[in-house]
Amino acid sequence: MPKLIRLYIINVAIGFALALVFVSAVVWSDVGGLWHLVTGSEMGWLAFIMMVVFNGIVFAGVQFAYAVMSLAAPEDGPKGGKKQGVTPALAPVHVEAKRG
Repeated sequence: MPKLIRLYIINVAIGFALALVFVSAVVWSDVGGLWHLVTGSEMGWLAFIMMVVFNGIVFAGVQFAYAVMSLAAPEDGPKGGKKQGVTPALAPVHVEAKRG
């Protein structure tokens, strides 16, 4: 299996696992009355599954994006300019004052 496909599958699985933990914590904490909505209805399990899937899509995308951006080689070059000892020279500024 190519390394990129393996990277994608692993990170999507991590994202969906995080989504399951997140949705479980939100439902268990009864945020917005979700515990009562999920347990008090016949189709509450479907709502729970939908929340896991939709949050899983988001979490998997973020997890994969983070993994891809982490693959970049670190830059070892200079950072922040060359810092050549430049001293600012003060110059007088003449302003005419007018009485109005």
